[in-house]
Amino acid sequence: MTSTIPQFEHWIDGHPVPPVSGRHLDSTSPHDGEPVLRIADGSAEDVERAVLAAHRAQPAWGRTSTAERSRLLISVAAGIRENIDRLVELECAEGGKLPVPARMELLIAADYFDYYGSIVRTLAGDTIDQGPQNLTYTRHEPYGVVAVITPWNGPLNQGSRGIAPALAAGNTVVLKPSEFTSATSLELGRITAEAGLPDGVLNIVTGLGPAVGVPLVSHPLVRRISFTGSAATGRAIGRIAAERVVPAALELGGKSPILVFADADLDAAARAAAMSVLVNSGQVCSATTRLLVERGVQDELVRRIGAILDAKRPGEDFGPIVTPPQFDKVLGMLATARQEGAHAAVGGHEYEDGVPERGLYVQPTVLTDVKPDMQVAREEVFGPVLVAMPFDTEDEAVALANATEYGLAGAVWCGDAARGIALAHRIEAGQVAVNGGVMGVETPFGGYKMSGIGREKGIAALYEYTQLKTVSVALR
Repeated sequence: MTSTIPQFEHWIDGHPVPPVSGRHLDSTSPHDGEPVLRIADGSAEDVERAVLAAHRAQPAWGRTSTAERSRLLISVAAGIRENIDRLVELECAEGGKLPVPARMELLIAADYFDYYGSIVRTLAGDTIDQGPQNLTYTRHEPYGVVAVITPWNGPLNQGSRGIAPALAAGNTVVLKPSEFTSATSLELGRITAEAGLPDGVLNIVTGLGPAVGVPLVSHPLVRRISFTGSAATGRAIGRIAAERVVPAALELGGKSPILVFADADLDAAARAAAMSVLVNSGQVCSATTRLLVERGVQDELVRRIGAILDAKRPGEDFGPIVTPPQFDKVLGMLATARQEGAHAAVGGHEYEDGVPERGLYVQPTVLTDVKPDMQVAREEVFGPVLVAMPFDTEDEAVALANATEYGLAGAVWCGDAARGIALAHRIEAGQVAVNGGVMGVETPFGGYKMSGIGREKGIAALYEYTQLKTVSVALR
């Protein structure tokens, strides 16, 4: 079987390019452990070729008008939509996603190119009044070559989130996707070429982090870094960026709270809490998995969440954990939680019936009797696990919400929107939704504290990928 599976090469300078080593890596399905495709096993030599291609292409790309870049990015968006069936197939095969949520996620990838293709026409500096004898103004210029490194849980969506604003601002990009889920990113290379993107403007090198990621962020021609992934890897990249004195945007996950007060719409809050562990099986950096509930309604809310989760079926309503190491980590954290005294009101184990033998499925879980100092209350699980903790007062709720080294997202459910807004202002997180408030491609996304630095999404991201220059002209 492995001899007939599809094989993907790097995408460098507008074309598929085999790895210098000649080696490839198998990518396996988390549904059943079977290999589904092969990707190039990259090296520093492959990175060198990709960065040089991006460096050669950048001056001409940076000189194009915002109108031309707009046209091309909107064409890329159309290309993603035209290829949506193929992209859904690949993300379901490699990442274990279900077809409907995969399609929604991939259509958002197209939306990023549409959005930045539209707003780049508004990119503008300021004029500074220094009297009638001087013309002083600022302009936003590209950095040059940008490295974008993405995780395995949302490969094309999160890749597009960084690539689209970087290209819109006039940079060229070298993308390093996760070795577990690279196929849709490589398909993006072909789609951008068909849309008319010049050769070398987008390059994609696949492989392992030490062999590809480290040479990429260390390369002297890479002038900006965007990384989404674990805190440990983010800190390592941050040290390299600091040594090189290049800016780095780091999105490093979270342990986000959802606060539910007694006067909230409990059914709506239960649905929101359940979705936080059902969407991508909780493998979402901004998932609100710390369930902080006013004590008098905790049991009832947990019961309602449990009723929702118990009705869901693996492979139909939610997918598997994407990688074997992450599967083992989730099960290990659940075991530690039990040892520390937590109780699984719902779920709590891997599936043993109704799933393929080697499928990486974990039961959607709600833990109660959780103390704030337990590992499962402090560390990101990145799996379908809610941890419930009660509070008695508003101040206690805020203190619990902020009692984490992370600060990526948060949610508040209460009967008074004004109270919800006041609470949102007190929560130390980059984005907070009140009573189901909507976040989209237009809303800036990024963290406080150890959740990272910099912002993706929204107009803020466009300016993140530019450096500011001041020009002053004597008119006399």
